[in-house]
Amino acid sequence: MQDFIYKMIEDGTYCVMSYQGDEAEVVIPDDRDVTILYDDLFKGHTEITSVHIPDTVTDMGEFLFDGCTGLRQLRLPARLTTLWGLTFVRSSIEEIVLPDGVESIPPFAFKDCKDLKKVVCGSGLKRIHAWAFGGCGQLKEVVHGPHVEVSPEAYRSKG
Repeated sequence: MQDFIYKMIEDGTYCVMSYQGDEAEVVIPDDRDVTILYDDLFKGHTEITSVHIPDTVTDMGEFLFDGCTGLRQLRLPARLTTLWGLTFVRSSIEEIVLPDGVESIPPFAFKDCKDLKKVVCGSGLKRIHAWAFGGCGQLKEVVHGPHVEVSPEAYRSKG
């Protein structure tokens, strides 16, 4: 069972507001023009191993995958431009590729992703904020362009 609740936003596109389900493989239907995945959408769903996100999605909310310990890999939508803080916190993502439209990695985006090993950033990345990768003890490689501004605290935990 997979059940999504949508809200139409001002520009006529949709935000996925909530999810109820218990399946390992989640598919967000592409029968609507979904541009936002709202806060806490998959929070605590340890059974999730994969999520198919439509390429129309441009924004991914806070705590979106918080505690998704079954989620190892995720293909992000090509049109993605914005990660809100804490998007992947405490998930088990091991490797991720950020699309070219993502300009910054916000504070705490990958906080305590203990299995995260590699992040490949798209060509549009301009900034990695403080504490973006705090608590990512296995992180070996973050690939980004030469002109990306990286906070001195990007790999530290706030505390």
